Amino acid sequence: MTAFPAKRRIRVAIAGNPNSGKTTIFNALTGSSQHVGNWPGVTVERKEGRFSFQGHEVEVVDLPGTYSLTVYSLDEKVAHDYLVRERPDAVLAVVDAANLERNLYLVVQLLELGARVVLDLNMSDVAEKQGTAIDAAGLGRALNLPVVATVASRGQGLDDLRRALHDAGRTEGGSALHVDYGPDIEAEAAALESVMAGCGDAPGLPRRWLALRLLEGDADELHHFSPACREALEPALGRARARLESRLPGGIEAAMVQRRHAYAHGLVHEVVREDQDTEAKPTVSDRIDRVATHAWFGVPLFLAVMGLAFFVVFRAGAPLADLVDAGFGRLAAAAAALLAAAHAPEWVGSLVADGLIGGVGSVLVFVPNVALLFLVISFLEDSGYMARAAFVMDRFMHALGLHGKSFIPLMMGFGCCVPAILATRTLDARKDRLLTILISPLMSCSARLPIYTLFAAAFFPRRQWLVVFSLYLLGILLALVVARVARRLLFRGEAAPLIIELPPYHAPVLRHLLRHTVQRTGMFLRKAGTTIALAVVLLWLLARLPWGASYASEGTLIGRIGSLLAPLFAPAGFGFWQAGVSLLAGIVAKELVVGTMGTLMGNGSQGLTAALHAQFTPLTAYAFMAMSLIYVPCVATIAAIRREAGGRWALLATGYSLALGWVVAVAINQLGRLMVH
Repeated sequence: MTAFPAKRRIRVAIAGNPNSGKTTIFNALTGSSQHVGNWPGVTVERKEGRFSFQGHEVEVVDLPGTYSLTVYSLDEKVAHDYLVRERPDAVLAVVDAANLERNLYLVVQLLELGARVVLDLNMSDVAEKQGTAIDAAGLGRALNLPVVATVASRGQGLDDLRRALHDAGRTEGGSALHVDYGPDIEAEAAALESVMAGCGDAPGLPRRWLALRLLEGDADELHHFSPACREALEPALGRARARLESRLPGGIEAAMVQRRHAYAHGLVHEVVREDQDTEAKPTVSDRIDRVATHAWFGVPLFLAVMGLAFFVVFRAGAPLADLVDAGFGRLAAAAAALLAAAHAPEWVGSLVADGLIGGVGSVLVFVPNVALLFLVISFLEDSGYMARAAFVMDRFMHALGLHGKSFIPLMMGFGCCVPAILATRTLDARKDRLLTILISPLMSCSARLPIYTLFAAAFFPRRQWLVVFSLYLLGILLALVVARVARRLLFRGEAAPLIIELPPYHAPVLRHLLRHTVQRTGMFLRKAGTTIALAVVLLWLLARLPWGASYASEGTLIGRIGSLLAPLFAPAGFGFWQAGVSLLAGIVAKELVVGTMGTLMGNGSQGLTAALHAQFTPLTAYAFMAMSLIYVPCVATIAAIRREAGGRWALLATGYSLALGWVVAVAINQLGRLMVH
């Protein structure tokens, strides 16, 4: 092996199974030096960061979690393509030390590829508590790679890990691992290698690895070769696979998978010692799961957890929201007084006080509630409970035609529907992906929370959290109904069974929770400072024109637009023009429903609340919140659906949600009136 020149930039890819602590390792290594984008050509999230070590800059790419290099879903394809085509200087293979044998399967494939691997035995403290003693030095000698034990959540072992990555990234060469696949497969692989050698093609990948991948049925690897070489390889590959299929009753892929698992099993037998007494004792996770994943208690517990979450969000967020509201009220008054003292034109004062501060401020008032919601969701994710929620909901979701794994993207929709739609890439079947994408907009995203908070505080002050919780449940219920109907009409066939790993429970790290909360809340604030600010200025202008008309009156341009829409919403109980304009603006961004009302109906929550009481009753307020929940997704969500599923599915999602929202809002109002009378 030879060292690369000094000052060379080192590229490191982090690979590992889901729930191995891969992202925690990435965050711990790179700290605040991170940025998030998309992989070229696809909408899968790409996380990159960097750290410096001994004068070298180490670039780190966090690949999507995968159990193997075999491609079944979009994120697995991203991980495969980066490792195979980009060939990073080093690969950090993060494994769960408490589940070493299963995690080593991916490591074996990485070593067969010839990657320079650093093996990270993460969560080694959990393994020790379970009585698992791993001979890290012996494992390193057996695989000919550096092995580092870490506890990423506590920062243990990170310096050793940085040094190992730095050293591995600065060395060239290395030999690929040789797993014995038996005489039949080995003979056919050697024959294919001879064909490759005769082609004179040098794709830069180990010929043995390519031969094995082709025999395993991954025809995409043929793209590494020239057209002439493919013409020679394809018939030879067809004959080789036909011979192997006749000799291996269980199939070629099954035989190769079994050999890799056998290799990992033998390796673990050599380097792992189990304390039988410790192993026999149930862990804390096991004891909690007796209730959390119970067939009867699991679902009620999940509902109780979510109800408690909303209770905390509103009880703790209300005082903070009042402080923010009071601050914006004083800011609007001070800005108006300052501009008046400067003899600024009246319209300038109106623009600043009514438009910018009134519109944007009416949205930012609810930042404390939004931040608390993100904090709660991050806590549930990092603690390991979210995987249990998906598990206990699987039977119910299957009965309604949904894949159990769809639950995780749907839960992400409580934060934002766009990443929820992108998260459907983890579903293997296209039908399951499309169905989940169609119903994702029915989840109450954080952008709808300001609408709920405003109306719930105005009309249901003593039961805010319960009213908002009911809206979240309404969205879930409608999503399940739509899924059942769509499965029968558009996506016939049973959903695939759920296979999900339940990670051990652990106490979330406070700095990680705060980082996730700040990042997600920052996205909310950036939207308020850009899209919403521009939109409220446009709304203010439409509420001023034509010149001479009273501000925000029915005679203005915005009033005329709203007057055209108002009759459509009259059966739902909010057939006045400001409501129509607010819902129309909400298609741009749901927060604009509140921002528009703040611009058109009153500054500050007190002024706006008084204006709402003049137009709504508790019944029609609930119908309006239901309409805001269901009707047309925001433009960002529509764009995400179009990118992930295609234009016709985006049109379908837009059309059915608009119709469903109107029907539900009208039903709530009309049935409510019948019950009252």
